[in-house]
Amino acid sequence: MRGARPFAALEESVAEAAAPERGEVLVAAVSGGPDSAALAALLAACCARAGATLVLAHVNHGLRRSAWQDEAVVLALGAALGARVAVAALPPGTAAEERLRDERYAALATLATASGAPRVFTGHHARDQAETVLLALLRGTGPDGLAGMRPVRPLADGVALVRPLLGVEPEELAAYVAAEHLPYALDPTNADLGYRRNALRSALAELRGSFPHLDAAVARCAAILREERAGEPRARLRSELRAALATAGAGTRDVSFERLDAAARALERGREGRHFLRRGVELVVEG
Repeated sequence: MRGARPFAALEESVAEAAAPERGEVLVAAVSGGPDSAALAALLAACCARAGATLVLAHVNHGLRRSAWQDEAVVLALGAALGARVAVAALPPGTAAEERLRDERYAALATLATASGAPRVFTGHHARDQAETVLLALLRGTGPDGLAGMRPVRPLADGVALVRPLLGVEPEELAAYVAAEHLPYALDPTNADLGYRRNALRSALAELRGSFPHLDAAVARCAAILREERAGEPRARLRSELRAALATAGAGTRDVSFERLDAAARALERGREGRHFLRRGVELVVEG
């Protein structure tokens, strides 16, 4: 147990990404699985503090009998969180991943527009991001594919898609769901190796024994690439910190990305304090 608030970092990162305004309506895409259940609960807490409204949007693919169980779980989650649930059913068709993805996003955009929500949040996490990047790599992708899913992108006119959990490992979300006693269901099709993503997931499971933080590492690389290509302020701050360390004769060897990024965030936000980078090297922010 990490203190009185073991999920403080998770809660704060979602709160920062959502930052709802009073009276705003947010939509959380909820499949019924543990990842989207965690997202819904985290967003519900943000909305309660800000005086905003959360709507849970569920898209029923109708491809298996347990799809109705998923819908029931989402309704139960909505009741537990005090959030309205909006449901859309996809038209009959093939089980092709591309079709289902496109029609699911179209349905979410329609539900968001009907609810007056400018943003739809999804529960994609670090493992989803790692799989997306590696699938693109196996296809022979360029920098865009290696950058993975974007944290924010347009979904429809006046509606943005937001993925606040791309740096979070699914084990932490599962622990949060258990701690909060949230209802959820498991998708049996995740074991179907006929889907390319599931086949890759099975292969990666063998590697995680030797590389336990494989997913977070790949997701982090994708985030770094996106930020560097976009020339974002935090990427420039990290570069400036590396240059400053080199000038001071400290170098960046054995300075983890997480510590360097935390120092850049502190500079970005103007937070004073001392930041340990590695043994014998600290950054002091003052003034």
